[in-house]
Amino acid sequence: MGYEEVKFERDSNKAIHDKSLKRALVNVTNQFRTRRSKASSEVDNWENLRTTVREIKKETISNLDTYLLMLEESVKRAGGRVHWAKDADEASRIIVNIAKEGDVNSVVKSKSMATEEIELNDKFEEAGIKVVETDLGEYIIQLAGEHPSHIIAPAIHKTKDDISKLFSEKFGIPYYEKPEDLTKFAREKLRSEFLNADMGVSGANFAVAETGTIVVVENEGNARLTTTVPKIHVALVGIEKLIPRYEDLSLFLTVLARSATGQKSSTYVSFITGPRQTTDMDGPEEFHLVLLDNGRSGILASEETRESLYCIRCGACLNICPVYRQVGGHAYGWAYSGPIGAIINPQLMGIDKAPELPFASSLCGACHDVCPVKIDFPKVLLELRKNVVESKNRAGGALFEKAGIKMWRFSVEHEGIYKLANKLSYYLQIPWKGSNGKLKSLPYPFSRWTEKRDFPSVAKKTFRERWSHIKDEMG
Repeated sequence: MGYEEVKFERDSNKAIHDKSLKRALVNVTNQFRTRRSKASSEVDNWENLRTTVREIKKETISNLDTYLLMLEESVKRAGGRVHWAKDADEASRIIVNIAKEGDVNSVVKSKSMATEEIELNDKFEEAGIKVVETDLGEYIIQLAGEHPSHIIAPAIHKTKDDISKLFSEKFGIPYYEKPEDLTKFAREKLRSEFLNADMGVSGANFAVAETGTIVVVENEGNARLTTTVPKIHVALVGIEKLIPRYEDLSLFLTVLARSATGQKSSTYVSFITGPRQTTDMDGPEEFHLVLLDNGRSGILASEETRESLYCIRCGACLNICPVYRQVGGHAYGWAYSGPIGAIINPQLMGIDKAPELPFASSLCGACHDVCPVKIDFPKVLLELRKNVVESKNRAGGALFEKAGIKMWRFSVEHEGIYKLANKLSYYLQIPWKGSNGKLKSLPYPFSRWTEKRDFPSVAKKTFRERWSHIKDEMG
């Protein structure tokens, strides 16, 4: 179930012809957009709030080393253990080793994009440890052997009919017509998994440096069970998820819920500070925090793209994006999709593994308009596009383009050659000229344009010739 090299053009071409997928994408994202608009309009100082949380993230990312060390001390002070993982392999190894040392046979997981990023489920299965996703959407795609197609709605691409058939095939149950019956079955199935699990694995929406508190927001209650019932709780957290102070939480929780699902607050908001204390009624005996780098330090080092790390994973940019709404999440080829995937994936994976993603955008700026932390997506995308072009140039992959530009430059610097080129272009285009006067089905590499859109034909007379004729007529 591993991720392959991103092939956005290939996969988006396939997805765009899937009518069922398109209906699902439009229906669900429209609901999210409507709810977000209503919820944000109810906050009098919404724009000021966005500016404030952006400034807090900017401060945090600019001083990340200081806040990470503060977080480590706070977690240790609360009785937890902290592990540092430089990449996906090290993070998986750390978590699997914790499970082995704790004689863990079964693991329950709450929804976590970081665990998707490192493909943790595969590593558990390779070690012979049972792992079960407990978020309903994640549970569905785990059964289907697929990856999430949306940050907060991982099974957005599945219809009720798809899910009914899947459950019937996997569990031998009747085909259920009602969503309530499907939900009831999943609830009963997962309840036994919670009670028998030895380890719970979660992500985190925020990690508070000041107190060592891990914050998890959700609407199903599965994350709360994951983090309290098993004897061991492991939280895998990207190093960018920090916020400095406990008092900052109220600001971030306000913009997160409204931007993600259009709620004033998520149904469950869990504040986890270390393992169970003697005065606690429940909670794990052990708490482990795994801090994941996996390319984030490289993003941090770039002044131009650093604000990619401000993201709080609300998914608002996906819901508004005209590209995502046509092709869905799987076309982006990795854990993250939509505009945030277009800027995060190439930086975390390496630009050579996802060179198409920075171009998977119309640069309309709608993502910037709705982002609760005001990430300037167009600016970052343009920077990444520049990096892709420079990478191709270094690899000698732009020889044709360079030769074409040199020929064009030579022609415009020599008037006689420029006029001759115009005349030749007019006559050479005739075999590809359509009845509407536009060019169609040009030979490669120009076909990459005409297979998707019309190309204006070359006029018989240049503008200079026509202008000279007009002036003569006007006397």
